[in-house]
Amino acid sequence: MERLPTTFEPYGGRYLVHVAQHEVKEGKWPGYVVMIGFPEIAEARAWWDSPAYREIAPLRSRHIEGDIIIVDGVPENYVPTAAVTAIREAAALPA
Repeated sequence: MERLPTTFEPYGGRYLVHVAQHEVKEGKWPGYVVMIGFPEIAEARAWWDSPAYREIAPLRSRHIEGDIIIVDGVPENYVPTAAVTAIREAAALPA
């Protein structure tokens, strides 16, 4: 845990959420939440593949069970209705 920040900081990463209390409103979410933010998804991928992180990744996977995902965020002026329209149009297209 102590070594983790030094692996993501060179890529512009920082903790957004770290072992914070959470309240489940629907479904199940056991355990804790840790979220690391990066300026762009490319930096997140570069960190994940970096020798510094790959060296310590087994320490986490041997001791902590959980899911890890990389998610591309939305731009500052994001309009959700445009995304919904695109999803609906894609769903209506024949396979």
